[in-house]
Amino acid sequence: MTRAISLHDVSKSYTHGVRVVDRLSLDIEPGEFLVLLGPSGSGKSTVLRMIAGLEEIDEGELLLDGEYANDLRPGERQLAMVFQNFALYKNMTSRDNIGFPLRIESPDTDPGPRVEATARMLGIEDLLDRFPAQLSGGERQRVAMGRAIARRPAVFLMDEPLSNLDAKLRNHLRAEISGLTRELGVTTVYVTHDQAEAMSLGDRVAVMRAGVLQQVGTPRSVYALPRNVFVAAFIGRPRINLLRGVVHAPLGGAMAISLGKQYLRLPEPLSLDHQLLRVQQGREVIVGLRSEAVRIAGRASAALPGEVRITGLVEHLEFQGHEMLVHFNTGSHPAVVPDLEGPRPDRPVRRRRRHDLATVLDRLLSRAGALRAGPVATLEHPADDEADPAPPEGQVLQRAALPGDLIVRTAPDLGLRHGMQVRLLVDLAHLFVFDQHGERICPAPARLPQLED
Repeated sequence: MTRAISLHDVSKSYTHGVRVVDRLSLDIEPGEFLVLLGPSGSGKSTVLRMIAGLEEIDEGELLLDGEYANDLRPGERQLAMVFQNFALYKNMTSRDNIGFPLRIESPDTDPGPRVEATARMLGIEDLLDRFPAQLSGGERQRVAMGRAIARRPAVFLMDEPLSNLDAKLRNHLRAEISGLTRELGVTTVYVTHDQAEAMSLGDRVAVMRAGVLQQVGTPRSVYALPRNVFVAAFIGRPRINLLRGVVHAPLGGAMAISLGKQYLRLPEPLSLDHQLLRVQQGREVIVGLRSEAVRIAGRASAALPGEVRITGLVEHLEFQGHEMLVHFNTGSHPAVVPDLEGPRPDRPVRRRRRHDLATVLDRLLSRAGALRAGPVATLEHPADDEADPAPPEGQVLQRAALPGDLIVRTAPDLGLRHGMQVRLLVDLAHLFVFDQHGERICPAPARLPQLED
């Protein structure tokens, strides 16, 4: 048995009226593996606890298989939860930990056969008579998962179950969780701040920021067509390059985006997506380029259709074994997304005894930023020097005060060295452009909904 879960305009507030979840609506299909992804303080664990019945829903409604479930007790929801800290009883063996909820549900039924079957499924038969203190972290998490599986629930709720484990064990258990949930066919809601887990596990990923749902889609769609600059920056490693730019669309002239001292000249005839940029004439925008959207031009390399050439200085080399991450200084001005890794922007750093006008205004501004993916904070350099022409090809760029502003993924054996001037080719088919509020304007938002896996 598996269940559908629907959240309709669900909100939750804590002390001082701070909303940790704000009007969230989400439908989860029976048997689906959905990942709630976001930085610390984004409200994802609170959503999970509201589904479980461990937190009351202040506003909105929760439906389980289409039936109103706000007032159901946790034990009536046919859910099983796996916690980050394993939550095993220290004075019980693994056998007793797995069988404990079964004895609570049916005191007159022997839980032994179901415990044994669950242990065989997880490969922990030899651990059943050990206490938690005698188990490794991975073994304890398997026992915790066994306790959830033995109940044969309609829904699994997992709250960062792998975050306390080392990287090798996380990768191994990640594959086990994926296989088990698909074998059992149980609806699963999985909370994590690790985008690698989200992308490898989820049928769909729901990205949250400051209690607000930013985007829901398949792992491929949220990576290839992020709805806003926050999603673009949070999904993908290395992080997407975000650069301040200004759109130049003169009448009768070639259209371009200036990036500090250089230009991205858009090829004629303009694509439908690039034509949308004309309305941004003279405005500052945020240009997003993933590391694979730029390649290093060899001496005999010619630009392919849709590619434009810029120049960069090698600032830093990161050897990754199978590849190299090269940090270039192109004279561009990076843009950053506030609170990308920090706490919620509207959560007070410390408690305040009175709410003055400034506090109220700060909260209103931060909430508006969260709803629109947040303002973009610029770095150091003013915007009035951004229209300088690109240097003639072959001219040596002067070193700028800023560190590398563009990361490019390359083969590990190109022979690059610090301070080398390199020609780069930018594939404009993979160009993202966001407005000053962080909303994507190119590719066109109308292309967002469907990307097939």
